[in-house]
Amino acid sequence: MAPTLVLPDPIERAILEAARASAPRECCGILGGEFAPGASRVRSHYPARNVADEPRTRYRIDPEEQLSIFERLESRDEEIVGFYHSHPRGPPGPSATDAEAAAWPDRSYVIVSLEGSGGDDNAVVRSWRWRDASGEGGQFERERLERP
Repeated sequence: MAPTLVLPDPIERAILEAARASAPRECCGILGGEFAPGASRVRSHYPARNVADEPRTRYRIDPEEQLSIFERLESRDEEIVGFYHSHPRGPPGPSATDAEAAAWPDRSYVIVSLEGSGGDDNAVVRSWRWRDASGEGGQFERERLERP
């Protein structure tokens, strides 16, 4: 059975707004809540600064900001559920660059594509779990999004 990420509508809308506001650069951030390898629930999101050398095609969360967010999550008794970023000019699936940078096994990686699949609002939101059982490289597994 595919893993599941419960993503409340207000948080999904906030991530979509951040993606649109950041374009043509990728936005990024951290998701907090209840983590489980098979099903996680997002309770909060923390936008972060993208400090990648090529922010139009890559993302990198500022390391100091990431540490600060992790400390805030801990103080709120939340776990790291995963991360999110946008693909302003690409598909809603992980790129080779995303796979190279993935470092949190079993965590969710939410990707917002602003190109989508047509219509007035072309944005598409998808989620993936990083699976790395061997420790020698892994792969993304498509995750079911549940929107309560």
